Amino acid sequence: MNKEEKAEFKIKLLKTIETTQQQIDQLVEDTKPIAPENSLGRITRMDAINNKSVAEATLRTTRRKMDKLQNALKKIDEKDFGKCIKCKGPIPIQRLMYMPESNNCVRCASRY
Repeated sequence: MNKEEKAEFKIKLLKTIETTQQQIDQLVEDTKPIAPENSLGRITRMDAINNKSVAEATLRTTRRKMDKLQNALKKIDEKDFGKCIKCKGPIPIQRLMYMPESNNCVRCASRY
């Protein structure tokens, strides 16, 4: 990865971190407990509980993504940045731009 690609990638990474943090903030709001005294009907309450469960699962996934994004930001200036952690081959810049949290090339990611 050359300097121009790295600079472009860093901008993309920072934007993705910002967007992901906004998603986390919204999901935290969506996963707040549902008070039993709410005047929801039985079916509506069950739907609310189900939606909360889905939001909790999405929150866990989004937090893992944020951890990977933060890790990528920390390692962006290292010599081996942009190389697959399994085969040590280069990760195409297009993949990194699409999935900034990626640390595997397409071939290795599809194997595991």
